[in-house]
Amino acid sequence: MSTDTTASVSTHVLDTSIGRPAAAVAVTLAARSGSDAPWVTLGGSATDADGRCKDLPALPEGTTHVRLDFETEAYFFNQQAEAQQDAPRVRDSGAFFPEVAITFAVVPGEHYHVPLLLNPFGYSVYRGS
Repeated sequence: MSTDTTASVSTHVLDTSIGRPAAAVAVTLAARSGSDAPWVTLGGSATDADGRCKDLPALPEGTTHVRLDFETEAYFFNQQAEAQQDAPRVRDSGAFFPEVAITFAVVPGEHYHVPLLLNPFGYSVYRGS
């Protein structure tokens, strides 16, 4: 929850290759208080069955930039393993994008919902509501 002195962040991941939420994607949240300040990892979470992270850490006062790191390689490896159980191997294991890092600016008092639309060979992000 954002306050007058802090911003807040939420996210979710949708796998557009299967038209479903992406469950069990590890997400790490980092913040900094200016362009020249070092990144501080605040913690992390994983997406639930609906592809949402509902328990990301709160941002400290003074945060100006946020980075969300999504561990996509393990997700796609697991997706491929499920799809390949009874089928021949169709592509190499792993992912073209083994991780996705999204960095954005924030201002106090605002909430930032940043969804990740993901597929094995591309991704898109936007500021949601």
